[in-house]
Amino acid sequence: MKEQKRIILISLITGIVLMMAKFGAYFLTASNFVLTDAAESIVNVLASSFAFFSIYLAAQPRDENHPYGHGKVEYFSVFIEGSLIGIAAITIIIKSVYGIFYPNHIHDLLTGAIIIGATGIINGSLGYYMIHKGKTLPSLTLEADGKHLLADMVTSIGLVIGLLLINFTKILWLDSALSILVALYILFSGYKLVRRSVSGLMDEADFGIVTEVVRVLNEKRRDAWIDIHNFRAQKYGNDLHIDCHLTLPNYFDLNQVHTEVSLVDKLINSEVTKTELFIHTDPCVPQCCYYCSMPDCPIRSQPQTEKISWTMDKVIRNKKHFE
Repeated sequence: MKEQKRIILISLITGIVLMMAKFGAYFLTASNFVLTDAAESIVNVLASSFAFFSIYLAAQPRDENHPYGHGKVEYFSVFIEGSLIGIAAITIIIKSVYGIFYPNHIHDLLTGAIIIGATGIINGSLGYYMIHKGKTLPSLTLEADGKHLLADMVTSIGLVIGLLLINFTKILWLDSALSILVALYILFSGYKLVRRSVSGLMDEADFGIVTEVVRVLNEKRRDAWIDIHNFRAQKYGNDLHIDCHLTLPNYFDLNQVHTEVSLVDKLINSEVTKTELFIHTDPCVPQCCYYCSMPDCPIRSQPQTEKISWTMDKVIRNKKHFE
């Protein structure tokens, strides 16, 4: 968490400096187009501030009120960031529509383009770094903040091109028209962040991780693992929690059951991702025999006639494979 805090603090300080530069460019040019980037920079600063707090809170240990930890606060951070981006974009659209009918006198566009271009390069470099670190650590907050900065870089590139176009064509209404297009792109970026945060808060399944877990379990399954069902996965910030039912031979004693459960735990943690597993064990029944691979089974009622591959649709059902 120390590294995450350090990165967010760098992002916050950089955001404040760039915000001042962008507003300086706006006061210099009086351009609505430049104002779109300046207004979004306020969002960058606010989002980084809350992200710093959310990372601090997510690092706090579990307690009685939060038995799964505080990791979900990162989803709130992403939600606030996306919402602020959307509000900024809508405000810019309203102002720019007004500007089409009542255009401002704009000036010093080349100087403004240079300032915006420099801030875009800085934001892009920092954004790529934060996305890389967000995937490595991992941290949803860092990754979301990095993607926001990349979006800011894209808008800055558009701004530079637009300012140069306005400067050479002298078509004043382009200033407001182009700012509307950029604001719509910003609004879409905000929507994607809100959508991602809501999916996390609503415990939407991460099919990428679940699919990989099921694939590894299927490839490395042991004969004693007769079937896995009622498989569910939840993310609490950076922490992944999986619970499932594992069917084992009913003549296993408690020590053997514990050994098999531990092997499933170690397999997922070593080959897929760090996770906390809650495995409920079920005893096998005679109906399992036709797909059970357990050799020398003393209670087998019929020979194995089928080998059932574990797929997503089979493991997520809350019933054994024969049901």
